Amino acid sequence: CSTTRRSTTSRTSAASSGWPPLEVTTTQLAAFMQHLSQSGLTKRTQSRTLSGIKAFYRFLVRGGHLATPPTQLLQAPKLGRTLPNVLQVHEVERLFAAVDHSTALGMRDRAILETLYGAGLRAAELTQLQLGQVHFEEAFLRIRGKGDKERLVPLGQMAAKYLRLYIDTVRTQLPRVPGHTAYVFLSQRGKQLSRVSVFNIVKSLAQKAGLPATTSPHTLRHSFATHLLEGGADLRAVQIMLGHTVTTTTEIYTHLDRDHLRQIVQDCHPYNTSGANIDNLPQNN
Repeated sequence: CSTTRRSTTSRTSAASSGWPPLEVTTTQLAAFMQHLSQSGLTKRTQSRTLSGIKAFYRFLVRGGHLATPPTQLLQAPKLGRTLPNVLQVHEVERLFAAVDHSTALGMRDRAILETLYGAGLRAAELTQLQLGQVHFEEAFLRIRGKGDKERLVPLGQMAAKYLRLYIDTVRTQLPRVPGHTAYVFLSQRGKQLSRVSVFNIVKSLAQKAGLPATTSPHTLRHSFATHLLEGGADLRAVQIMLGHTVTTTTEIYTHLDRDHLRQIVQDCHPYNTSGANIDNLPQNN
């Protein structure tokens, strides 16, 4: 169609100073990716660049301009896994203490923090949470996560306490806006709280508590998982609560600190628990 031809022509013209897109070879693209690597760009930036190039060539193939894309043999650089930002338990307590409990919105914010940390929710899952998904008697939340998959997450005592307090006393004081009344967490205008607002709330309280600037709602999710594992929780159980499809995604939270790992060896290794004395071990002559 004419739209496709104009789009292709504009992209080709933009590349006229380099390689015409329809004539680019896999070798040339590989050389380009090597150039990006040598230029000092991060692997994540290189990966995003390649992703954009691949999307463009998929567009050309769908439009019938190419039979096969020159990108099909190219692989993005391995990103590896970066350790998530995690708060210590005392830092979580400092974050909670930074809330102004004398105001209605402050009590709402405390309920937000408790729910994020007590159930390991994503910010988007928190903002989408509806009253019908909160089951206080059974002490669990019914969460609809990524891919529209549903999971049940236990609701801890502290999270349940502040969530019920917010719903029963604070939320009733907020305006009722049609189309938003089913959502648990509302803005002061009575509308569904946005994901950006949740980020701003956590950031502001973290700054007030003197916590790292990187602290975010996801930091509380990371802390939820890490603290459970440090406390002896089963990896599979944590995977289910987080809504991860595979256990390998959850394994990133097994980055327990050295002291904790050292204590596990001290408490569990047979040479330590049996009273064996290393000084009495046979010596080589």
